[in-house]
Amino acid sequence: MSGDGRESEGGEEEVRGARRIPGPRGAADDLDLESVPLPPLPPPGSAAPAGSVPEQSVPEKSGSVPEQSVPEPPEAPEAPMTTVPDLPHRVLKALLGAWALSACSAEETAAVEDHLTACAPCADEALRLRDAVGLLHTDGSLDLDPTLRSRVMDGCLGRRPARIPVPEWAAPYDAETARLDALLRDIGDSEWHAPVRLRWFEEEREVSRRTTVAGVIGHLTAVDGLLSAALGLDDPLGGGEAPLDPTERTERHWSAAHRPPTRAVREPWRAQSHELIRTASFAGRNVAEASVSYGAFALPLQDALLDRAFECWVHGGDIADAVDYPYEAPSAAHLHRMIDLAARLLPAAVAGRRRSGLAGPAKDLVTAGAPGRSVHLEIEGHGGGDWYIALDSPAALGSPERAVAQVALDGVEFCRLAAGHISPVEAAAGQEGDREAIRDVLFATASLSRL
Repeated sequence: MSGDGRESEGGEEEVRGARRIPGPRGAADDLDLESVPLPPLPPPGSAAPAGSVPEQSVPEKSGSVPEQSVPEPPEAPEAPMTTVPDLPHRVLKALLGAWALSACSAEETAAVEDHLTACAPCADEALRLRDAVGLLHTDGSLDLDPTLRSRVMDGCLGRRPARIPVPEWAAPYDAETARLDALLRDIGDSEWHAPVRLRWFEEEREVSRRTTVAGVIGHLTAVDGLLSAALGLDDPLGGGEAPLDPTERTERHWSAAHRPPTRAVREPWRAQSHELIRTASFAGRNVAEASVSYGAFALPLQDALLDRAFECWVHGGDIADAVDYPYEAPSAAHLHRMIDLAARLLPAAVAGRRRSGLAGPAKDLVTAGAPGRSVHLEIEGHGGGDWYIALDSPAALGSPERAVAQVALDGVEFCRLAAGHISPVEAAAGQEGDREAIRDVLFATASLSRL
């Protein structure tokens, strides 16, 4: 067609040689005006030189296009065509995974997408693979919820209860050993030699001991052996002349272990914890009151297992800090039980410090079981509650009516104090009332810690 809408009389060659419309011009702002040569201006009063001003013609007919001396641009190169290769079905099916990951070449991508329009099974598979690829790019945390195991176990046992269930008083030990074992499974061989600093309080001062991750597991194995001996199981220290004091047992175990200890210590510790839980479960209710001697003191088996759960959590946190691993506090129900055990041990701890001259004198002795002067211990947050600590005699009964002071602490903070990981002075406690009574309770809490 010509510019006035009439058909051209020329042949194919004339069409190819026709002038093309030039490409779009840049905006005026895009031009470098200083680099554009300007036509020479004629002197005043003289005619403009030929060619200085382009000649303009007025179209004779409406609709006609005037000819302009515009240089003919070169023909634009044709865009390359993507050739779709003819690939068999089995090859195209094998490319679906790479296609979902956008790892195919342009030809392969074209072949796969052309195939998906005609093959319903491959289209369904491609959709599933694309959804799976989306999961690979999630920004969510991959750390497991610390309560996941207990929730899964509760769901399983709710559908089919165990023939012989784990006693409720052994559940915290079961949960904490499982959590620590999950951490140990997740660390590399070199991290078993990572340095760990164990801390506790003796009298008025902080004491520490350096060991490794493997050394901590050896310590747990040695002290758990006290419960094994009480249940008639094999003592990892051999029994007989084995000491009862936890510190002495640990030192003997460390001195007898191969140097340096490696991840090989994990299996004996885990097998021992499984055997303790299994034996306690099969032994029946009466075993809960069986006495477990720690040398200087003794605890019923149910309290001893709770004590071991507490230490397992504390040392699990020590290991996690050493290897930079996330480690949460126990569940609220289990933490509440641990705090309750520490609160029940505090009256005896205060009396022991008083005998050593480290606590204030008794001010109001009462008969056993009678209400006596008390400190209201208010634990806030995770696993919290209220306890009343008798001050003047371990046999006295803590009573809100005879409370002379109040101490408020966060649950995890109180446990860190009982583990010897912070000093009584560092404990962020809300305090009100008798200052001496408050000091005695806080220092007695720290004195519960040991290696």
